[in-house]
This record gives sequence, C-alpha cells and structure tokens, in this order.
Amino acid sequence: MRKKTGYLVLLLLLLSSLSIGQKKEIITSRNYPQGYFRNPLTIAMDASGTFGELRSTHFHAGDDYRTQQRVGLPLHAAAEGYVSRVRVQIGGGGNSVYIDHPNGYSTVYLHMDDFNEVLTNIIRAEQYKQQRLDVDLILNRNQVVVSRGMLIGHAGNSGGSGGPHLHFEIRDTKSQHPLNPQLFGLKFKDNFKPIINGIMLYDLNVPLFNEHTPRKSLSVKASQTGIYTLAQASPIAVNGRFGLGINTVDRHRSGGFQNGVYSIELLIDEKPVSTVVFEELDFNTSRGIHSYIDYSHWKKTKVKIQKSFKDPGNPIEIFKTLPNTRGIELQEQKVYDVKYIVKDVAGNTSELNFKIDNKINNRTTDHKFRGLQLLKFDKTNSFERSDVKVNIPQKVLYDDLDFEYSAASAPANSYSQLHKIHNNLTPIFQAYNLAIKPTSLPLHLEGKALLASVENGAEGGAFENGWVSVNTRNFGSFYIVVDTIAPVITPRNLSSGKNVSAQRKIDFTIADNLSGIQSFDGYIDDKWVLMEYDSKNRHLWHTFDPSLTKGTHTFKLIVKDWKDNQKVYQASFIK
Repeated sequence: MRKKTGYLVLLLLLLSSLSIGQKKEIITSRNYPQGYFRNPLTIAMDASGTFGELRSTHFHAGDDYRTQQRVGLPLHAAAEGYVSRVRVQIGGGGNSVYIDHPNGYSTVYLHMDDFNEVLTNIIRAEQYKQQRLDVDLILNRNQVVVSRGMLIGHAGNSGGSGGPHLHFEIRDTKSQHPLNPQLFGLKFKDNFKPIINGIMLYDLNVPLFNEHTPRKSLSVKASQTGIYTLAQASPIAVNGRFGLGINTVDRHRSGGFQNGVYSIELLIDEKPVSTVVFEELDFNTSRGIHSYIDYSHWKKTKVKIQKSFKDPGNPIEIFKTLPNTRGIELQEQKVYDVKYIVKDVAGNTSELNFKIDNKINNRTTDHKFRGLQLLKFDKTNSFERSDVKVNIPQKVLYDDLDFEYSAASAPANSYSQLHKIHNNLTPIFQAYNLAIKPTSLPLHLEGKALLASVENGAEGGAFENGWVSVNTRNFGSFYIVVDTIAPVITPRNLSSGKNVSAQRKIDFTIADNLSGIQSFDGYIDDKWVLMEYDSKNRHLWHTFDPSLTKGTHTFKLIVKDWKDNQKVYQASFIK
C-alpha cells in the first residue's frame, strides 16, 4: 500500500510539473494562414525586438530579425505578390519595401541597405526627377511583380536603426494595421516564460490621474519558474477606487534581449477586469503608449509600468476586456483573490497571485487642484497671458488636466522669459499650438527666431505677427532663441585637386548647432547629383556614377538648416 501511495504521489508531481511547463492557448481574434510566408532571410530567425514591444514613442509594429551584426545579407520576398510601395526615408525606416500579397496581407521590410536592380532604377529615376534623397513611391499592381523567395535587396542599418537588422512587418492590406508576425507561423524559438518584475498600486479616489496620484510599488518573488507571489505575505489594503499596473518583459533565451509580451490578463476572483493583447496595432494611435504606461513614473525612473486601466482620452484598442476604464471599485468588504496572467506569443505563461483586502469604510476622496485652470480632454482649451498663448484642440489630452503655468527670468542668449507650460511629466497625444511674444528681438533676426525648451532643445517654429509659435507635442519650459549659424561641412576623403580615381565615393560629416539640417544638395560640374545621408551618424556621401568621364571635375555641396542658414563647400577633383 505504501509503495502504491509513493507511485501516486510521484505521478501527481509529474503531472503537476508537466502542467506548469505546458504552453497555453493565446488569445486571437482571427485565423492566420500558416506556412504562407517564409523567413525573408536565409539564416535562422533570431529576434532582437518583437511586436508590441514598448518603445519610447510607440508600440513596436513588427519583429526585428538579427542579421549576425552584418549589413548585406540577402533579403527575399516572404510570398508572391507585387511591390506596392518603395521608400527612402531620412531616419525612420530608411530604405524600405512594401509587398501586397493576394491573400489580403502585406509584408514590409525596413532598414534595408539597398534594393534589387529593378527597384533601384525606379528609385533613382524619381530621386533625380525630384532632386532629393527622400522619396516615397506608390507603384501600380503590374509594375514590379515578385515571386516567393525573390531577391528584393539586402538587409542593412539605414534610417533610424540602432544596428544592423531587418524590421519585418505583416499588415492587413486594407486597413494597413500591423499584425503580430509570429501568428503567421514565423516564430522564434522560445521556451522561456515572461518575467514579472513587480506591480504598482494606484489610489484612484481622486478625480484626475497624474504625477501626483498616490502610488505604491510592490515587489514580487518567484516561487518557481513562471509562478510569482508578492514579497509581502499580507493582503494589499485598498479603499475605494484603485488601479493596478505591472512591470513585465519577455525573453527568448537566457541573457537575451528584453522583448515585449503578448497578453496581460488581470482577474479578481477569477473575473476578468482587464485584458491587453498585442495582436494588432494601429499606427494612428500608437503614440497612445505614453498614456498606456505610467508616463510620469517612466520619465522619473525609466521603468515602464503597463497600466491595467485606461485614460479616457487614450484611443488605443489593445484592451480586449475592460469593464471599467477608470479603475476598479470593489463592492464587498472582504479579501479578494487577484491574478495576473502574462503570456508570450508562443504561449509560455507566467502568473502572479496575491490578495486584496477591500476596506469600504476607509475611503479618501479629498483632492486639491494645484493649477490655474482645469482643461477638459474632450474640449478645445486655451490659456493666454500678455506674452504667451496656448491653444489645445480636442483629442490632444489623454485626461482632464490641472493646468499649471509660471514664468521665470530669461535664459542667456534668449529673447523671451522662460515660460513653464505645465510640466514634462504629462503625455500629449497630438500637437497643440504654443506662441510666445519676444522681447527686444531685432528686426533682422525675426526670420531666425524659433522656440526651444529646456527639456528637448530646439522645438522649431517661426515668427509671425509679433509672435514666435510652434506646434509641439511636449509640455515643458520654453523660450525664444535665434539661429544665425550655418551648418558645418567636414570632408572625410576629399580635398581640392585630389585624385579620387581609386575611390567609389566621397564622404562628408555635416552638423548643425540648433534648428537642424533642412536640406543638402550636391553638384558635379554644376549638375545635381544624389547625396545619401545617414542622419544618426551625420554621414553624407555621393557614390560616383560609372558614366562619369575621366579628367578634372568640380564638386559643390550646399547644406541648409531650418532657418535657411547656408554653408557651401567646393572642390575640384580628378577622376
């Protein structure tokens, strides 16, 4: 009998361990074709970034494929279709190709090093026609047809890329909404469960959620892989309306990159109160990430807490369950069971279980407004003084705003007071207009005036009708400056009279001290030539056309900033 009991205990332990290790079903809203799309690279898929990952200004809309830290790996069409769009962008996605497929989906390939010959010829013709580097072309259905596996170019590091990789997206062709590529079977090897680093408790009894909202950070501990509890043994005491947020990431392997999770479910007594799923995104609302996370906490600590409640002006649609957008208010005075379930797209699952003790008779509702004016998120708002004007349209704010303003003495070399427009701990969805009246701005400098902020440097803008104004998506401390200094051009491998017969290209470094680079134009023998630009490295170059004749030629480079300050570099060379 004792022997049978031992076998039974062993069997139960084995079944329990298998249950813990099993991958669980993930939440999806549609069926996805499997095997239709191939790996666009010829090396094994390995992720440095994943869909839905929390970036600084947006949700990541694709998967980032590692390219062994190399530029130039062949890049292939993931399925048959036609090239619907091809783009060269300064910053952003850099060189990119868009392919529409007959099954209703599109694939997108960003940060490419170059295009295949057909696409290169199309791009070059348009660049010379427009006499500019950055072009965005919509192609017709029969212009560039591709087969599955056809070479479309090579992976690279162009645009805003932080290192060689392929950013790959799959979109719904009709809506252009990006979808999680791993749902189509293009999965990275992943047997690691998401990591839960902690949670945040918010007292939401006050009418506004902002940087002053009472918060309490709660530590967690892992009892076993994927199973977490709070570090404190006692239940969390709440009183009235409250909210929860979670700090969680995913990894595909030990010591690997921190990636985004697929879903976050919050349950109280087994009833869902919040479900977030990173299945589909919308570029038009992706900036809503600033409202989805605890923005002020991130600005102070660089830790991203994903809130399980939603600000009323946040248009994101990643919440699949959210009965009460403004938080949780429990009805009974008792101890509730609370569970967070976090999954990656492979179904690896982690859970955090804890208890909440609801104290109905201990609610705090006192709130003191600190600002000068209450701005409504669903209304047009304005604020005006003799030397500053703020106009905020509808759908700019995520929530009502207890608006604060103050002025301070002028910073050095400025032409206005320092105007503190609320604070930089409050996120904004869209741009508002800010106008500041200058003090003692000479007439000849009016065209050179712009706004700058203590937090972000140059904000841009222009002088008009006695004011310097800009459309900005930042709050902070603003003032007027002028930009009278031309950009700097530093040749890397060219000097006047140099023989460049052994060179494929000529290279330059360009930089501007304030308003930023607006344009650059190169000329050989007074004819416009294409200059290519990597803004993150301030690298500008021209690749010689094979048709350039031997002999002596003249080269001229003109670089302008956004205040039309211009620098000209000229040199002769021998080819």
